[in-house]
Amino acid sequence: MEAIEPAALTLTGTLDREATRRLCEEARTLLRATGADVLVCDVADLGPPVLAAIDALARLQLTARRAGGRIRLRDPAPHLTELLHLVGLSFEVEVEREAEQREPAGRVQEAVEARDPPL
Repeated sequence: MEAIEPAALTLTGTLDREATRRLCEEARTLLRATGADVLVCDVADLGPPVLAAIDALARLQLTARRAGGRIRLRDPAPHLTELLHLVGLSFEVEVEREAEQREPAGRVQEAVEARDPPL
């Protein structure tokens, strides 16, 4: 059996009740249409972590659970993660950054002891 890719939803700006209602409808539709059990919510461009954002994420999680799934947050800001923890909500988090935000891979330098035999 082939694994189903997670559905994805992007949350941007400041959320209010109407935006939350629309997001929950979209989440329900996406989960049903794709058959996915995970809804990845990209929250990198979400507005300030106010209680309306916390409410929206809690409602999205409830919507996903009712559809037989769960949500996973992509790239949440540290203050959003802290606020979620403070109010007792926890979500699986995946961190994805744009290529230009990644730090270049460091070079590995191995120290060789004088007593080590050559390879």
